[in-house]
Amino acid sequence: MKPLHVILSVLGGAIAGAAIGLLVAPEKGEDTRDKIAKLLKEKGITLKKDKLEELVDEIEDQVEKHI
Repeated sequence: MKPLHVILSVLGGAIAGAAIGLLVAPEKGEDTRDKIAKLLKEKGITLKKDKLEELVDEIEDQVEKHI
C-alpha cells in the first residue's frame, strides 16, 4: 500500500470515529451537528447545512447497522 493511502485511511478512520462518538453522545442533535461541522471546518472541510444533514444521516445509518 502506498504511504499516502495509509495516511488517508488513518485520517478517514479518525474522522469517522470522532463523528460516531459524537453521534452516540447524549446531546441534542443540533449540538452534535454543530460539533461535527466545527470538526470538519478545522480539517478544512466546509459543508452546507443540507450536506451536513446527509452526512449525519449516513453515519447514523451505518452505526445502526453495526449495533
